[in-house]
Amino acid sequence: MKVNEILGQFDIYMSNDEKKLIKELKNSRPLNSFSEHDQFTIESLIRKSLVIKIGDTNPRVIANEF
Repeated sequence: MKVNEILGQFDIYMSNDEKKLIKELKNSRPLNSFSEHDQFTIESLIRKSLVIKIGDTNPRVIANEF
């Protein structure tokens, strides 16, 4: 049995800042093009698997399709 079958609907909480950034990340962008506050917020989205970080040196970020 899958988790979605047991729970019905499975949502991941996002703050207003995170929702705003998700909308901006439809296209791949360099992580360093964001402000320090936005980079911190993006790192939390990466931990939630809502954003994908591509590369180690000068990484780019893009919203994960969910």
